[in-house]
Amino acid sequence: MLVAILRTRVRPELAEEYQAEFDRLWEIAKHQPGFISRKSYFGEDGETVSIQEWESPEHLQAWRDQPEHVAIQKRGRAEFYQDYTVYICDQPHKYEFARD
Repeated sequence: MLVAILRTRVRPELAEEYQAEFDRLWEIAKHQPGFISRKSYFGEDGETVSIQEWESPEHLQAWRDQPEHVAIQKRGRAEFYQDYTVYICDQPHKYEFARD
């Protein structure tokens, strides 16, 4: 499994338009081979943290190269994002606890 963490901050005046593109893009992503899950968390300071799980580096690479994703990435850098950081964790250690 591979984990990708995206920390983003969208320009406030474009937040509504960005959210529509983001939602559309994730409808595509969840049908990509190798996609496991995605969750997003929103900070009071405007930062969003999204955590994605993929079956392999090859699956994530295929998503990264998906044409609509590439177009939105370019638009994100040109218009939407104030800033962003991406972390790729290719050998995550997993520890779990679940109360019965």
